[in-house]
Amino acid sequence: MEALLDTCIQVPSALERNADDVVARVLSHEWVNSEYKHLILDAPDPAPRSLAGQFFNIECPSTESDKPFFRRPMSTYKADPQSGTVEFLYKVTGAGTRGLATLVTGQDVRILGPLGIGFRLAEDWRNIVVLGRGVGLATLAPLAETAASRGVTVTAVLSARNPARVMSVERFRDSGAQVEVVLDSDGTSAPANVEAMLRRLAEDGRADAFFTCGSNRLMLLMQRLGRELGIPGQVAMEQQMACGLGMCFCCVRTFKSGNATVSRRVCWEGPVFDLQEPLSW
Repeated sequence: MEALLDTCIQVPSALERNADDVVARVLSHEWVNSEYKHLILDAPDPAPRSLAGQFFNIECPSTESDKPFFRRPMSTYKADPQSGTVEFLYKVTGAGTRGLATLVTGQDVRILGPLGIGFRLAEDWRNIVVLGRGVGLATLAPLAETAASRGVTVTAVLSARNPARVMSVERFRDSGAQVEVVLDSDGTSAPANVEAMLRRLAEDGRADAFFTCGSNRLMLLMQRLGRELGIPGQVAMEQQMACGLGMCFCCVRTFKSGNATVSRRVCWEGPVFDLQEPLSW
């Protein structure tokens, strides 16, 4: 556990990071339900080489009613260096994403990235559990595919309000993951039920590591079980950002480091952190 923590807090220098501000072209931009859109871009290097857990700062167009000044951070939903594409799954919720939602096929948009530190898989992990909700599923889907490519078995627990809000099920299944869907509408997403599922997976030897994104409640549950059962893990943090490069300190949050409480920039030291480090928000 200590060796893994040491790995998690190592931060590459600016010279070791491969990011650029590039112009990408919209190939497809479709609604997947009433709240989320799926954006596919044709983008030059290094964008299509983004790794699971990394993100981009995306320029959001102005509209008659919204004038977003800052770019918006978006986790990588899929990146394919062979086709030269990068994809995003995002919720339309504010001025920036409402502007982003107006992009149409053939339109250009500036994206800065890939940014941040993504997920890491230890060589001795053979079975992992990913637990996500909402847009967190977009962040975890590439991790499931990366794990599968390394021969790691994935159990994906997908949480949502109701069946219409469950996303990426086929994406996870196509990667070989065993998918479990839990819903608010039928009570299966209740913390006690999710905890029982995680305990069974641990007892069956199917939880060498925990991964989560998209819910403070789920993160706290995995933290507690991880401590109790001695299971390491990682969490991808969601946070408002301005520059995405660690210069503006807009995304600072508090974390545990040993017995101390420290401040870290989600965009630079993260957005993926050791599961036991983040404090509740």
